[in-house]
Amino acid sequence: MVIEEVQSNSQSWMFFVKASFVISLLAMASGIILIPGDLMIKGYLSICAMFVVSSTITLSKTLRDDHESSRLINKISEARAQQIIKEYGAE
Repeated sequence: MVIEEVQSNSQSWMFFVKASFVISLLAMASGIILIPGDLMIKGYLSICAMFVVSSTITLSKTLRDDHESSRLINKISEARAQQIIKEYGAE
């Protein structure tokens, strides 16, 4: 039986991902604040930026969940096949 190890991310990778996210949010916010234009345009751009961030998070979570569920289904199917092979292979 093959046992898969759960891979976890290193601390340096987690720091990089979080720092990149914070830097990108700060750059976007400063760009919106410093852009010439009235408050209505800045508000619209801010709402659009928040929507892009939230939909990106939702998309990445959904893709990860879909991938994880397919891995579980494959493991169950493989276990069933192994059980059938053991039952009928012994005869």
